Amino acid sequence: MQERISAYLHSLSCGQGAYLDSIRQKAEAGGVPIIRIEMESFLASFLELVKPVSILEAGTAVGYSSMLMAKLTEMSGARIDTVEKDDSRYREACANINASPWENRIHPIHGDVQDVFHSLVKEGKKYDFIFMDAAKGQYIRYLPDAAALLRIGGVLVSDNVLQDMTILDSHFALERRERTIHKRMRDYLYELTHHPGLLTTVVPIGDGAAVTIRKEDYA
Repeated sequence: MQERISAYLHSLSCGQGAYLDSIRQKAEAGGVPIIRIEMESFLASFLELVKPVSILEAGTAVGYSSMLMAKLTEMSGARIDTVEKDDSRYREACANINASPWENRIHPIHGDVQDVFHSLVKEGKKYDFIFMDAAKGQYIRYLPDAAALLRIGGVLVSDNVLQDMTILDSHFALERRERTIHKRMRDYLYELTHHPGLLTTVVPIGDGAAVTIRKEDYA
């Protein structure tokens, strides 16, 4: 059923223009994970409502989602900082972004997400919107700094939190190598939904998204 729904939603997509569509096609052909069509549509509607002027992204990959967010925030002129650890993907992302119409609004940062987030906290940075799309098993480690970087009233969107629905499975039903990431994602979702300073809803879009609003201090 999920595959039929996805196929139908994909058939409704109008694309994002020749340049972004070509980046998507190349990424998919090369097996590079980028945001799903369903999440793309969700972001288009969500960013239109939120109208952020400062965006932070964890997980640049080849730059598709950061360029998409730049395109979707043309009216607000949002500035986007995006973090990528992998050397080759960072270089490809920089090349893609530099060749795009949004190069002046996107700032790629090369480094480990946790290290970069920690440095940004020390600098006193604040963001209206954070898009979490990096290593899924590390989300729980990134959360304290991500929450500190989010202004009160700001929004954190965490992608792929349902892990192809394996998040519903028992710990013991999984392969041993999958158990750590399974536990960490469950811990992450529990923290998002139970912390008094955060308001979170989990939306079954694509591979699942957690939408979190920072209400007050996170400690």
